[in-house]
Amino acid sequence: MEKKRLFGIFLLLLVCLVSQEMVVPVEARYRVCQSLSHYYKGPCLRDHNCAMVCRNEAFSGGRCKGFRRRCFCTKLC
Repeated sequence: MEKKRLFGIFLLLLVCLVSQEMVVPVEARYRVCQSLSHYYKGPCLRDHNCAMVCRNEAFSGGRCKGFRRRCFCTKLC
């Protein structure tokens, strides 16, 4: 009975260690492409508004960037 318990604990620890080694950060695998929005008008003050306009341009999101506060659309490339 003791051998089965030790084997179970060993197996559980092994699974935990292996699962930690297999985790790869998303940022390391994918690049994010940016493009200046064609439809956003005026100064970009809120990232949320920029992201909503970019979603209508077939991008996944957007953010306000730069000194001139322009809307840049983003998507995974």
